[in-house]
Amino acid sequence: MILQRIIESKKQEVEKLKRTSDLRDMARQITKLPPARDFKKAIGLPGSVSLIAEIKKASPSKGILCPDFDHRRLARIYSENGAAAISVLTDAPFFRGHLAYLEEVRQETELPLLRKDFIMDPLQLYQSRLAGADAVLLIAAVLSDEELTQLLALAEDLGLQALVEVHTQEELMRVLQAGAEIIGINNRNLHTFDTDLVTTGTLMGLINGPGITVVSESGIHNREHIQFLNSLGVHAALVGEALVTARDIGCKVRELAGGGGCIAS
Repeated sequence: MILQRIIESKKQEVEKLKRTSDLRDMARQITKLPPARDFKKAIGLPGSVSLIAEIKKASPSKGILCPDFDHRRLARIYSENGAAAISVLTDAPFFRGHLAYLEEVRQETELPLLRKDFIMDPLQLYQSRLAGADAVLLIAAVLSDEELTQLLALAEDLGLQALVEVHTQEELMRVLQAGAEIIGINNRNLHTFDTDLVTTGTLMGLINGPGITVVSESGIHNREHIQFLNSLGVHAALVGEALVTARDIGCKVRELAGGGGCIAS
């Protein structure tokens, strides 16, 4: 199972990080940083679906997606063509990402940045804030209720916002109980890697609390998908593969961000 392999790998990575990190020093460095950008505000504009454009080199199921990958260039294209925020994959073994990508993308754009990784330990939140993240991904499927509550509270203390990802009704109920304010509905089953936008439609109908921003993730490829999400009341769409594999990335960003489509050739 891919997810279990990822989790085991991440646990080893975290243990190594603990041996080489000084948490007190990291905390001191964070106090000197400027405030993080408001990720929730950037993606929560009423009446439209904002685009969270993802910097993604590869996936476990499809391998390399972008042979001429250049994270800095992608950040500039996303920023210039209407993305509301940028997601940066930092997992190395399975997605060919790197924490340095986050730091370097921070130099290229003023947009809010989401660190997309498998966050399992408080130390990773300190690491994320120092690397330039404004928000982090927390995945309900890999966290206990206690872990989720702890990480949400610490993220807030560090000035980070959290996109909390769910795929099932049970996970949604858990994260609502934990007080998550930004909920990501992953249309991809992390066990089979199959995608279905119906997942967003099903779970969106169960979210009725005030002040919750909803992001649809995975399987979003065209303007029709964005229009479908808009009809459901979704606030934002997180898109990676459809962007990095596009022949004209800037044009694809504009299409999905609502700023105009591509001229057919």
